[in-house]
Amino acid sequence: MTVRIGTRASKLALTQSQQAADQLAAIGGFPVELVRIKTEGDVRTGSLSQMGGTGVFVAALRDALLENACDVAVHSLKDLPTGAALGLTIAATPKRVDVRDALCARDGLKLVDLPAGARVGTGSPRRAAQLRAARPDLDVVDIRGNVDTRLGRVPGLAGNAEDAPGDLDAVVLAAAGLERISRLDVVTEFFETDVMLPAPGQGSLAIECRTADAPRQSDSAEGSQGALAQALAALNDEDTRLAVTAERAVLARLEAGCAAPVGAYAYRKGSMLYLEAVVCAVDGSKSVREKKATDGLTEVGATLLGIEVAELLLAAGAADITDLAASR
Repeated sequence: MTVRIGTRASKLALTQSQQAADQLAAIGGFPVELVRIKTEGDVRTGSLSQMGGTGVFVAALRDALLENACDVAVHSLKDLPTGAALGLTIAATPKRVDVRDALCARDGLKLVDLPAGARVGTGSPRRAAQLRAARPDLDVVDIRGNVDTRLGRVPGLAGNAEDAPGDLDAVVLAAAGLERISRLDVVTEFFETDVMLPAPGQGSLAIECRTADAPRQSDSAEGSQGALAQALAALNDEDTRLAVTAERAVLARLEAGCAAPVGAYAYRKGSMLYLEAVVCAVDGSKSVREKKATDGLTEVGATLLGIEVAELLLAAGAADITDLAASR
């Protein structure tokens, strides 16, 4: 049996999907192959926030699963809508990598060093809002494109691209993506979470499969499940799953999409799960930030934690400072 792994065709998506494929093959002992699938987000050229954001990188992969064109799909978890897809299950969340956002600037500059009026590119309303809050004197520019395209807009970071425009002073990208494609050399500053909270699920992958093929907790004996289900169960990292469950519960309770100016970060420390979240005005002028912890180290406990933090945000006026519904 060859396991077919659905993936977007970008350099980053192929790299992270190949990494997941190699892990599954090593665990399960079966051959794997990547199936490249073009998504709406890859085809359309407009701003992500203007095209709705939620699900534009996901729907085609999910359709391929349901149509049996692939056996599993690898997603960047932050791209996944919070609503469940009928007939599909997130079967594994591998161990999370760096959750931080990273500044990639010309001449080795850090955020504090950028001159007033410097042009900083990002396609994320969340990053844009937090950038404006930290440096309201910057010109934050909405950009699209893959990692190499975005880096090419900063002088000195284009690599071998001779036609790179170099029209920006910096871009902000996810550290996880840069790490996966071995481009951490372009980072001039990592933003700690007290400066810029990441997107819910950032730094995490989600491996989705048909529900019928998913690992079942009721089947304790390995022999009662197929090789794929066993491999998916072994690839899952429970601490990562708890953290992203809490973060995504914030989004779900806020009824916000993955393009909303909402940041959330959860992590386990000892017997506690900690969660902090922020909702920002798009112009960076206002924000509300809340945090809470729980000792309920189950998916139900993590979900309740996310709901409680979202309720605190709403009570503090989150719905008044930004249009959460506009991102759905």
